[in-house]
Amino acid sequence: MTTEQSGTTGRRSGAEPGPDGGAAAQDRPDEKEAADAPSAGKAEAAGKADAGPRAGKADAEPGAGTPDEAAGKKAEARDEAAGEKAESGDKAATGTAGDEPADPWSAFGPAPEPVLGRARRAVRAAGRFLVHEWTLAAVAALALAAAMTWPTLRYPRHTLPQDYWDPSLQAWQMAWSGHILRTDPAMLWHANTFYPENWSFAFSDTLLGYAPAGLIGVGPEHAVLRYNIMFVLAHALAAFGAYALARQLGAGRIGGAVAGAGFAYAPWLLAQAGHLHILSNGGIPLALAMLARGHGWSLRYGYRPRRRHAGWAFAGWLVAAWQLSLGFGIGLPFAYMLAGTGVVAVVLWFVRRRRVRRPFGRRLFLADVFGGLAFAAVGAALAVPYFKVAELHPNAERTLGDIGLYSPPASGFFTAPAESRVWGGLHEGARAVLPWHPEMTLLPGFALYALAAGGLFFSVWRVRHRIFLLAGVLVTMALAMGTRFFGGRFTYVPLFDYLPGWSGLRTPGRMMLWTTLLLGLLAAGAVTAFCMRVRELAAERVPPWPGPWLRLATLLPLALVLVEGLNATPQPVVPRQPAAMRTVDGPMLVLPSSQNLDQPVMLWSTDRFQPMVNGGSGFTPRSQARIREATVSFPDYASVDYLRQIGVKNVVVLRDELDGTPWEGLLDRPVDTPGVTREQAGDAVVFRL
Repeated sequence: MTTEQSGTTGRRSGAEPGPDGGAAAQDRPDEKEAADAPSAGKAEAAGKADAGPRAGKADAEPGAGTPDEAAGKKAEARDEAAGEKAESGDKAATGTAGDEPADPWSAFGPAPEPVLGRARRAVRAAGRFLVHEWTLAAVAALALAAAMTWPTLRYPRHTLPQDYWDPSLQAWQMAWSGHILRTDPAMLWHANTFYPENWSFAFSDTLLGYAPAGLIGVGPEHAVLRYNIMFVLAHALAAFGAYALARQLGAGRIGGAVAGAGFAYAPWLLAQAGHLHILSNGGIPLALAMLARGHGWSLRYGYRPRRRHAGWAFAGWLVAAWQLSLGFGIGLPFAYMLAGTGVVAVVLWFVRRRRVRRPFGRRLFLADVFGGLAFAAVGAALAVPYFKVAELHPNAERTLGDIGLYSPPASGFFTAPAESRVWGGLHEGARAVLPWHPEMTLLPGFALYALAAGGLFFSVWRVRHRIFLLAGVLVTMALAMGTRFFGGRFTYVPLFDYLPGWSGLRTPGRMMLWTTLLLGLLAAGAVTAFCMRVRELAAERVPPWPGPWLRLATLLPLALVLVEGLNATPQPVVPRQPAAMRTVDGPMLVLPSSQNLDQPVMLWSTDRFQPMVNGGSGFTPRSQARIREATVSFPDYASVDYLRQIGVKNVVVLRDELDGTPWEGLLDRPVDTPGVTREQAGDAVVFRL
């Protein structure tokens, strides 16, 4: 701070300047005078200060002799000042410093920072972590997931959400991946089910990304517990990921919470409660948020080169690869979206760079190259088994006829599933006219619709960004309708015909996932603008912060979205594992056998993973269909001989499941085939071939 500045400041504020006021900025010839007269009165000091810089110059000129004289005076002044400083230090040390005032300018210096020990530094770091926004958001997402999916965690070892068919299959998948990675990773794709088929692990989406969870625990009870925990965590990750994406794009905290809640707890997802591979979608918005953060891009603030971070970009690619490992059902559209977005981003970057220099950076470029290669490598490695299955099992391929069966009408976008606690009963009539309502009730929430509509006119997003988001909503809705949207000639059918892997997707309604995410971003823009307006109104109040009613008003959109996501999902008890499943060796066959009956059998095999003919997936292999047909007359000679030829050693018959199946009356038939023995094992009967 110069003397002119300090003097002016002192005069403006009405305060007296410090003792060195006027001449402090000069060549300091007064220092000698100050040293000779350290006890000069305050009036004299104030007079000199009031004289300002001109007085300083006037005092300096008489003493300006030759350069040697000036240098000598300066040296003498420095020596005397040093002596005075030492004397003052001695006085201070002995307690005889007197009434000499301290330097007033020392108050403007930074206070010395205390030296903290390692323990205190660790405590402070932990405290900062615990109160960080992302820590609080993660904890809130977990607590909200446990509440919104209740009573999933009420009896987590004995019940499964929705039903015990597909969830049993997926509980087995996680158990199998953990078991085989621990014992024989080379046999990962050749599971113990669908004997004697190979590549059977690729008969449906694998949830391979959850394999680390499968390393913990053995047996059906642990598999059910694992499934329920991952079910809740999947909802938490979906909410957290969408929140992170909205915040990265520029939404406020409440706006981000609305986007997260709308994405994770949309009413249409309640019909997918039995499909964990569809609910496990949180990696999509989280990866997009990390990629946007790494590239310094925000919807609200545009491209900010200083906020680039190669580590975030690379981590975003890894999260995207992990999301792909959970299954291609929602992973394949995500992969194509990333590829398309990457191409568009590169083109736009080069076009704009010619007009304005837009730095990118070598580290970020390498992060994108290696991250993109890792994502592509994971996708290619996971695709190989599926292409092999398509080659060996042509009936696994979907047709446009299959797509038509699962294509929802436009009314499905306003119809809630039966599992919705708010709308389920009210929409019963609307569901009755849908051909296959579990995949056609696609309501994302009327509150989300309303907030997104408001976001088209009142939002923190720019107008062109609102138009892009609206276009994305309309395009994804058209894709979700499959062949119902003008026959799909210009929407779904070209993707089905020309994009590799798209023909393996049979349920176009699951494209609603993208519609829900885009609606959530539109809603987040509106809610953020509303919260900003509330703060502006509060700034005119005394005191200048929102009152309780205004605070509640900002939380109302979030409450409405959450209320629409309340569930009435059934929690059936999983059938108890027969004792024979813990003792009988494979290869084995469990009768009766069907798509739904075989899925709990797969779960029961998680004790020993013995090879078995049974299995349920998205399609039925022809070999399995032949075995079921050949064993309807079991235990006659023809059926026993057929089973022996394919290597089956034991047949377990579930006594309580026979009624109403083709095997009804099996236990009343005589055992005349040589070499076949029959024994009772609890509720089951074991035939040893």
